[in-house]
Amino acid sequence: MLGEGIIKGMAETARNFLGSYVNDDRLTTVQYPEERLPQIENARQFPFLVFDGSDPMAGLRCVGCQICEKECPPKCIYIVKSKDKRLDYKGQLQLYPATFDIDLSVCMSCQICVEVCPFEAIKMDTEFELSTTDRFGGLLVNKHQLAKPNDHYRKIHPTEAAVSDAAMVAEVAKAQAKADAEAKAKAAAEVKAKAVAVTPVAPQPLAAT
Repeated sequence: MLGEGIIKGMAETARNFLGSYVNDDRLTTVQYPEERLPQIENARQFPFLVFDGSDPMAGLRCVGCQICEKECPPKCIYIVKSKDKRLDYKGQLQLYPATFDIDLSVCMSCQICVEVCPFEAIKMDTEFELSTTDRFGGLLVNKHQLAKPNDHYRKIHPTEAAVSDAAMVAEVAKAQAKADAEAKAKAAAEVKAKAVAVTPVAPQPLAAT
């Protein structure tokens, strides 16, 4: 029916307006900024970089793979890989981002960077009070501004963080099992090599003349 959507919308507005006199849940407007509604878990605004431990730069999970930069629709992510490597959360040598910038004035909060990241390194924040008088420089944030601890992620997205933590634990266990298997194989090879080295060689009989 023509106008059915408008009628439904007006009915919802009327229900909230009349219900607000008897039910606080119908008060859909708050006196911001004095009053604030709690952020729901599925809210998302702009990306941030997750780090583990107490040192933001040493604990960054990002390895500078540039997948998020390539997949970003508005091309608001800029990454430069490091020239050297350092140990990651799995104890493996990895590259890291020497530069990681995001232009928030261009970011469309699509979350594609989060979905394509294979290292659980970039997530969506719920912070929305980011207005600034500096139209260009104020909204261009670097890795130091983007870095936030895993505890922050657990606080704003507890369900997602639990899944992410489980995946991280599984990756660490897998890496440790692989390292243990390689160490055992290396030790077995060394023992075998030593056994061959000390095995006496039986004298060969002289040929008859």
